[in-house]
Amino acid sequence: MSQQQVSVKKQQELQTQYSNYKNNLQQIAQKIGDVEQETEEHKLVLETLGPVSQDRKCFRMINGVLVERTVKDVVPALETNLDGLKKVLDDLMKQYKTKQDEMEKWKKKNNVQVVQQ
Repeated sequence: MSQQQVSVKKQQELQTQYSNYKNNLQQIAQKIGDVEQETEEHKLVLETLGPVSQDRKCFRMINGVLVERTVKDVVPALETNLDGLKKVLDDLMKQYKTKQDEMEKWKKKNNVQVVQQ
């Protein structure tokens, strides 16, 4: 194989790796957006239920089934879910940052300069 063929092959490998990094970052960013949206929905529901009587009935969707509960039953579950969502969001943010740092190190190591982002 000539030097030029090796160079072209190396370029293609680098482009593939770069695309993989970008796709991974994009997927993590999408998950972050989804979790943020769900967190905001939970906050909104908790704010709405805050001033309401604890004995008032409310409805909650559980696995696609709408069930009737009281506010005092639903609020603790929502708070638990919200805490869990915050932890997931923190983990995803760390994962995104780690992947981004890994990509930057890879770019420096392989002397990759992005022409178009």
